[in-house]
Amino acid sequence: MGSFEGKRGLIFGVANKNSIAWGIAQALAEEGATLGFSYAGEALQKRVAPLAESVGSSFVEECDVTDDGAIDELFMKVEERMGKIDFLVHSIAFAPREDLGGRFVETSRDGFRIALDISCYSLVALARRALPLMSGGGSIMAMTYYGAEKVTPNYNVMGVAKAALEATIRYLAWDLGKDQIRVNAISAGPIKTLASAGVSGFRKSLGYVGAVAPMGNVTQGDVGNAARFLLGDWAEKITGEVVYVDGGYNIMGAPDLDAAEA
Repeated sequence: MGSFEGKRGLIFGVANKNSIAWGIAQALAEEGATLGFSYAGEALQKRVAPLAESVGSSFVEECDVTDDGAIDELFMKVEERMGKIDFLVHSIAFAPREDLGGRFVETSRDGFRIALDISCYSLVALARRALPLMSGGGSIMAMTYYGAEKVTPNYNVMGVAKAALEATIRYLAWDLGKDQIRVNAISAGPIKTLASAGVSGFRKSLGYVGAVAPMGNVTQGDVGNAARFLLGDWAEKITGEVVYVDGGYNIMGAPDLDAAEA
């Protein structure tokens, strides 16, 4: 038996087979979890549905996380078809492409609002709807990035959104602790995904981190393995934390210049 046998949960943010959320879903499915998937936009349905089917899931529903009515409708379906849930994975982030390059000072008001709404507030909105379905306790996990703590050129407004997300995780952890619901995050190193393609200079960043991090770059599978622990019973008293899965990049105060230039 896997460590997630009998457990049910929702995965938000799968876009294709390269998504970090898909790596997490695969790891949980291997442990016996029953999964439900929500995707953003009709165009993604044809990509997500076959992936969900491959791990035995028939719950694949669209949800616009900027629309409270759409979130309410989704969770009504979750309650009807899944009942109680044990975990929720939030792997959602978005900012307009024009705000992910150039100078941060040129960030538009609308771009700032969109980035914070989709990348941060959506976690609050989803947690509020999940709360009644986690009556016996549960675990919520989000994805963040080191650009929340240190300046990452071209990450721009997304770094600000991730910083807000990490603060949100701490406040939700405090607020939901009385309900025995844990809230944590994984800060993953750079990984080639559909989302990362929108960040200017991503390939250079991937190469640099791979050279500087003590253990090099990471994969979706590495993140999935960490998620097995963080969402599972072995982490039952861990909450409000950001766990780094970045090959050790975050510990480096200065790079190995020879490696970085290679």
